[in-house]
This record gives sequence, structure tokens and C-alpha cells, in this order.
Amino acid sequence: MTVDEHIAALDTAGKTLADAAATVGPDADVPACPGWRVRDLLRHTAMVHRWATGFVAEGHTSYRPADAEPDLDGDELLDHFRTGHARLVNALRAAPTSLACWTFLPGASPLAFWARRQAHETTVHRVDAESALPALGAGPVDPALAADGIDELLCSFHARERSRVRTPEPRVLRVRATDTGDVWTVRLSPEAPRAERGGDGGDVLDSEPAADCELSGPADRLYLTLWNRLPDSAVTVAGDASLARLWRETSAVVWS
Repeated sequence: MTVDEHIAALDTAGKTLADAAATVGPDADVPACPGWRVRDLLRHTAMVHRWATGFVAEGHTSYRPADAEPDLDGDELLDHFRTGHARLVNALRAAPTSLACWTFLPGASPLAFWARRQAHETTVHRVDAESALPALGAGPVDPALAADGIDELLCSFHARERSRVRTPEPRVLRVRATDTGDVWTVRLSPEAPRAERGGDGGDVLDSEPAADCELSGPADRLYLTLWNRLPDSAVTVAGDASLARLWRETSAVVWS
């Protein structure tokens, strides 16, 4: 996906998140995030958006901690969220392609990193907000965006040493998106996972090992399952289901 496509996805997801929050109110439970209410979701995402905007708009080249979550509620909190989201979108659109600033995952450029990361940050939390909508629930994620998010999660987030998805002996988890044709092979071991994308059209490369477990299904179902927003039953699990359970139990990406 291009930078412009990621920014457009961020723009849409933030507006949809805010609309869902306005519909259900700040006290509604967020089923996708047990223990959270909508106000918690808004406070967290508003904080993250302002933190990201600082790097993009001010060009900080080293890590800076985020400010505290806003001590706001109700309409004031919702307005605070909308304002921060709009500032992030505008900062990304105004940033030069030569932007130099701190990042925490690999990317084609700092601008590409922040556009991609905030598109997925906000899309996942959009799904969280919509999970609070009575009777309706969360809407689908665009397949191309979902496949891109799976790639970020498997090949970037969990390539870091802090990933807890590890096995005593080498194992192989395969992830296959049946609608987009994308496939990933994730090598598990006592070290951090190592994920590789398959060949053209989703074919598994001849050099890739047989999978001990394969998760397959539409890209958006896989995306939300791997982000622990849907149960494993939302996709097809073939082979050793203990690896699917291991993912669910150890893969959470938490704010720190």
C-alpha cells in the first residue's frame, strides 16, 4: 500500500471510530477489549495520535514518551479525540517524503512507517469501538488493508526481540489469506519469530518448510484474529491447534 492509501485508511478509521463512540456513549463496554469502556478506548487512541503527531510534525529524531491520557469524558473527550485525529491526518499529508524522525519498526521511510502504523492502530481500535454497537457489531476491514496489517504484525512487530511468541523446539505456523492470495510462513523457536511472505500469488516457496499449523481465511478475519479481536474459530485452523493457542496467549502487543 502507498503512503496516501494508508493516510486515507487512517482518516476513515478515525472518523468511523468517533461516530461509533458517539452512538454508544463513553460508558459502553468494549467487548473486543475486556475491561475497557468506550472512554478508555478514546483516551488511549487520542494519546497515541498526539504522540505520533509530535514525531511527524516536529521531526523528533529520538524517542519521546507520550503525554498522559486525557482526563476528559463525554462530549469533551470525543471532541478531543476528533481534533487529535484530524491533526495527525493533516500532519501526515503535509509531511515531506524526506521526513526524518524516530520510528520503532522498519519501513520504507519514516513517513511511510507512521502512516502505516497509525492506519492499523486506528483500524483495530475502530473495530473495538464498533464492537460496542448494539446488534450491529464491527464492520469488515478492507482486504488489502487487512493483508498489509498482517504483514506488519508478523514481519515487523513480532520480529522484535520483545516478542513472546516462542516455542522450545522449532515449529512452523503458516497464515494464508484466501481472498487476497497472500501467505506467510512464521518460523517459531526459542528466539523471536521470523516471518517470510510467500511467492507471487500466495504460493509457498519450495524452500519453505511444511507447516505444523495453518491459519486460513479471509484477510480481515485473519487480521482481527491475529490481533486477538476475534476467536480462533473465526478462521480455519489446520494441524497442531496448540500453536494457534500459543499465539493467542503470548502475542499481545501492549503499550509501553
